[in-house]
Amino acid sequence: MTDWDRSWPAPAKINLFLHVVGRRGDGYHLLQTVFRFLDHGDVLRFEPRQDGRLVLANLLPGVAPKDDLTLRAASALREATGTSAGVTVHLDKRLPMGGGLGGGSSDAATTLIALNHLWRTGLDRAALQGLGLGLGADVPVFIHGRNCFAEAIGELFTDFDLAPAWYLVLVPPVTVPTAAIFSSPELHRDTPAIAPGAWNPGFGGNDLEPVACARYPEVARHLGWLRKLGDARMSGSGACCFVEFATAAEAEAAQSALPPGMVGFVARGLERHPLHGLLKG
Repeated sequence: MTDWDRSWPAPAKINLFLHVVGRRGDGYHLLQTVFRFLDHGDVLRFEPRQDGRLVLANLLPGVAPKDDLTLRAASALREATGTSAGVTVHLDKRLPMGGGLGGGSSDAATTLIALNHLWRTGLDRAALQGLGLGLGADVPVFIHGRNCFAEAIGELFTDFDLAPAWYLVLVPPVTVPTAAIFSSPELHRDTPAIAPGAWNPGFGGNDLEPVACARYPEVARHLGWLRKLGDARMSGSGACCFVEFATAAEAEAAQSALPPGMVGFVARGLERHPLHGLLKG
C-alpha cells in the first residue's frame, strides 16, 4: 500500500467552552475557547490525476464545487507552492453539516496536510496554518493538531493536556448556519476575557447557545435532555451538543437510554490530531 492508497481522517472537534469577548473593526468576533478532538469524523481519500484538474468525486448537497472547502484547500496549496498536480478527492461525510463539530474545516485541514505530503510540497505547520486561516477560522486548529485554548479569531493557541474522557454527542435534526448565529443582535459579545492559565475543566459556557436555542427549539430540547446527565454544552454555533463521561461504558449506557427520535454517537477524546506527526514545527 502507498500513501495514495490510504484513508485520511478528518476528526470532529468540540468546544469545551466558547466565549465571545469582543469584536474587531472588520466584523470578526474575538473568541476564547478550548478545542478537543474526537475519534469520530469524516474520512478522505486522494487519487492522483494526470490532467491537472481538482475534482471532488462526490458533491455535497447544496454546496457548489467552487465553495467546497476541500477543493478550495487543494487550490490554495497548489497556488502557494506552484505545483501543477491534480487530484480527485473522495469524501466520506460522516459529520453533520451545520453541526458545530468543525466538519468542513477539518476536511480542509486534512486536505492540506495530506496533499502537502502526497505532492511533496514541503510546507511546515505554520505555513499550512496560514493557508488554513484564509479558508476559515477553525481550519488552523486542525493543522495545529493539539487540544488547546484558542484566542483572537481562533488562531492563537495555548496547548493543554486533557484528561481521558468519552462524550455522548447528540445530533439535533437541524442545520444551524454559523453566520446567522454570529450576526444575531441578541448575541452577547462582551464576556470578560481570561488568561489561558486560568481555564479549568467545567469553566464557562457557550455564548452562542442562547441564540441557537431560541432560534432552533430542537437544540434546546436535546440540551435539556443531556443536562439530566451532567454539564451538557453546545459545540460551536450548534446544532450538536455533548456531555462528558469518565468511561466509555457510562457514555454508551447514556446513549442506549436516548428517547425515540434522538440520535447521537459516543466518541473518545483524543490526545492530539491523528495526522499531527506528519508536519514539522
